[in-house]
Amino acid sequence: MYNHFTPSRTVLAGVGMPHEKLMEYAKKYFEGVTPVWDTPETLKMGRNFDGSISQYTGGIETVERDMSNVAPGTPIPDLAHAVLALESCGHQHPDFIAFAVLNMLMGGGGSFSAGGPGKGMYTRLYLNVLNRFPWMYSATAIHHSYADSGIFCIHASADPGMMRELVEVIIREFQNMAKNIEQSELSRAKKQLQSMLMMNLEARPVVFEDLGRQVLATGVRKNPDEFVRMIERVTAEDVRRAASSMLLTNPSVAALGNLAAFPDYGDIQKAFASKDGSLPRKFSLFRR
Repeated sequence: MYNHFTPSRTVLAGVGMPHEKLMEYAKKYFEGVTPVWDTPETLKMGRNFDGSISQYTGGIETVERDMSNVAPGTPIPDLAHAVLALESCGHQHPDFIAFAVLNMLMGGGGSFSAGGPGKGMYTRLYLNVLNRFPWMYSATAIHHSYADSGIFCIHASADPGMMRELVEVIIREFQNMAKNIEQSELSRAKKQLQSMLMMNLEARPVVFEDLGRQVLATGVRKNPDEFVRMIERVTAEDVRRAASSMLLTNPSVAALGNLAAFPDYGDIQKAFASKDGSLPRKFSLFRR
């Protein structure tokens, strides 16, 4: 608390109220107030804030776990889960919006969607993965951006015996991001991103959080219309360039469940480096 909760690292945000009133309350409740963690002992320590920039490295983390008893008595199948990710960019990078469009273009979801028929069915993870491979239970693209870097992930789940095939399918989807992008799917992804942005900002709590986060991260706030214009300017080449740069980084892998069939990290790296995303084949002279 002493190191991180300081005035220079704090944003006071307000929505739906006069600026003068907000300033009045700020002076009333913050001016001249000493934080409870400013004790004689902590003041002697001095501030110890780590402002170093993180370095993306990639790697793997696996957790073997019996998932068969997660939902006993229900028709939910025994699944294993995996996330494959590559380094993307921070939220102030010029390619941030291109990655956001790519995230919408990939889309995804579950093999059963409670949102109604047709929801997101034209995204790549639905068309190329969920509709094509009946053993794939879910596949969803996720993009996280931070101040210094970001990660672009695909989370997927399937029967534990299909984990090798799952990894190959997801790696091929990553590789295809840097290839041909149809104008129709690009336009659809951009419109979906724009509509999601505007619909989210209809809720006052979201506007409040957006205001605080933008000012905390950049010192200024861009209005929604500016983001809409930035999204509209994204081209297929922008998305391909962003995806190509991502494919040059080491994969980050996480897996949970029965992982007897899950490939090792070295094989996953080789599959990303291959032309078709195939994992190395392992042959044995002996039958099991």
